Amino acid sequence: MSGFPEYMPALVTPFTQRGEIDLKAHAANVRTLADLGIEGFLFGGSTGEGQYLEPGERSRLIKAARRRRTHITSGIAAETTRVGLAQVAEATDAGADSLLVLTPTALARGRHDAVAAYFQTIADHSTVPVLIYSVPVYTAYSLPVEVVARLARHHNIVGMKDSSGDVVRLQAILDATRSPFVLYNGSSRALTAAIAVGCHGAITASGNYAPELVLRTLRAARSSPTGARRLQKRLSALSADVESHGIPGVKAAAKAAGLEPGHPRHPLTRLPRGTETSIAKLIG
Repeated sequence: MSGFPEYMPALVTPFTQRGEIDLKAHAANVRTLADLGIEGFLFGGSTGEGQYLEPGERSRLIKAARRRRTHITSGIAAETTRVGLAQVAEATDAGADSLLVLTPTALARGRHDAVAAYFQTIADHSTVPVLIYSVPVYTAYSLPVEVVARLARHHNIVGMKDSSGDVVRLQAILDATRSPFVLYNGSSRALTAAIAVGCHGAITASGNYAPELVLRTLRAARSSPTGARRLQKRLSALSADVESHGIPGVKAAAKAAGLEPGHPRHPLTRLPRGTETSIAKLIG
């Protein structure tokens, strides 16, 4: 499909107890959410444990879902340009519609010119549009607005996902870039405010466990940010409780919501049974 959907869940990647991808569960999750009217998905983002995916696994995730008429964005999570380009080739060859490229940080954190050069090289070689991805909760690095503005001038860097939850920063990014630069908010707690300042939409983990609430909140935020306050309050409280447990918490909540999220990939592990039960009660 053309264009970028308003909302894309940052979909979990189901792994078996032995750490293998469960493609049957993955396809079932896409089908379940697509049947709710969701028109796009992010595979292999942070919630999808993209940093843990091995060569060939992005391709398998994309191909398992490519039969559906949905927009598929593939996460790219690499620390070197060489590895990043290999992931790009894998994802685009498999049929990804766009890429969400995580900031490299292990050795490049704070070296803004090196990070910018990484994005530019990825965009130069990608045959599909590129979105920048800044997620300081995982990388301890927030891509400066002035660097975003510089990168936005690249013909193939068409947008960004910013997961800071800082609405002032989101507004600054929009002010520093020109339409049709597509800005996605990555924080469930900032969803309504992000729409109010002009974000295109959202890519959040909450789509795994509260997809209908997310969609309702987005619709309400479009028509009346003030009127969306009740829904936003509920979504904010739920996402805070679930995501305080990280990806294992999201997977526990997704299971309670009817998806097949599988296990986290080690070193991440499932939560204690009592904690999973408490999360299930929140969803139920």
